[in-house]
Amino acid sequence: MSKESQWLSFGRLALAAGAAALLLAATPAKAAEPIKIGFGMALTGPLSANGKMSLLAMQIWEDDINAKGGLLGRPVKLVYYDDHSKPAEVPGIYTKLLDVDKVDLIVSGYASTQIAPALTVAIRKNKLLVSLFGTGINDKFKYNKYFSMIPNGPTPKPAFTRGFFKVAEVQKPKPKTIALASADAEFGRNACEGARENAKTSGFKIVYDKSYPPSTTDFSPIVRAIKAINPDLLVICSYPLDTVGMVQAMHEVGFKPKMWGGAMVGLQATVFKTKLGPLLNGIVNYETWLPVKSMEFPGSFELIKKYQERAKGQGVDPLGYYMPVWAYAYLQVLGDSITATKSLNDDKLAAYLHKATFHTVVGDVKFGKLGEWAQERTLAAQFQNIKGNSIDDFRDLKTEVILYPPKYKSGNVIYPYEKAIAK
Repeated sequence: MSKESQWLSFGRLALAAGAAALLLAATPAKAAEPIKIGFGMALTGPLSANGKMSLLAMQIWEDDINAKGGLLGRPVKLVYYDDHSKPAEVPGIYTKLLDVDKVDLIVSGYASTQIAPALTVAIRKNKLLVSLFGTGINDKFKYNKYFSMIPNGPTPKPAFTRGFFKVAEVQKPKPKTIALASADAEFGRNACEGARENAKTSGFKIVYDKSYPPSTTDFSPIVRAIKAINPDLLVICSYPLDTVGMVQAMHEVGFKPKMWGGAMVGLQATVFKTKLGPLLNGIVNYETWLPVKSMEFPGSFELIKKYQERAKGQGVDPLGYYMPVWAYAYLQVLGDSITATKSLNDDKLAAYLHKATFHTVVGDVKFGKLGEWAQERTLAAQFQNIKGNSIDDFRDLKTEVILYPPKYKSGNVIYPYEKAIAK
């Protein structure tokens, strides 16, 4: 081959190599596979008011973490399905997430009834599960890769009503008798089991203690039966729709114990607050977080502002004072654990979750032996001086004051209940 031919061949090779290099440079690098976090969530059905606001907060976390570069250099993707508030659908959802969608990690949906069946799948698959608002779910299983984002502490069952009893036992004259009514479902049974413990500790005599089927729609017969006994106190352990029914029945029947409330799920959501309005006055019920100065933790108020802006027109709770901080926080602890361990391994993450203290939008979180919070921080609050049924009646929290624990107290109890409804 002549020198001229050699140079020509070399030039062609150089041009081809250059073209290939240009093509490679112009082709975007393959995006890193996302870290997939899977869960079911109540987006329809009786639990959906709390489920939908939880999901929006989780999506805000997803956007926030991806704006910072994701985790382990990879974007994060939430993979979720509507569980329709039906516990029977939960095992199938989590099996699909793990076997078909091949998610890296799972977290629970909202509520005890949905968490219990999710945990059975997690145990069978040997997966970590961080849960959202479950009561005593791990008491039976004692699974070492379960962690609960709820401020009920090491004794979660009594925690829901502890504040109610602490407020009641210091009233003068001290009340003597109490009635307990509970939904025959996971949460109702667990919360009222705790209420029995609290009643014994506080020295109250239980004169009525019955459960009702979750399908109950008419609560007047229950309230009339309790009124006939006329206890000083009444604790109700209920889910959202029965909570509304109980409040309405109390006013329909005209029963006025000295104090009532306790563990009524639903009264934390704006949709139920505005539905009931002044009928809520005087009720002393559990709370978990409210946007008051004593509970301003790093990022909490900023999250609520962001949530309220995104909630507009989406058919979710417009205020977001209940679930959003908790739904954001349970992903915070998971994300922080991934960053600290540089791993998606369930065992490594669980080991870290057991030993670390997490700084979240709900304050510092430390998990105990069974995955519950190491220290209890459940609140008791009373509705007071509600005049109407608008969002503004609940926006500034003058109508809902924290009574317990003393560290977070924002007002004084109106006692007995009759005084609160007379205002």
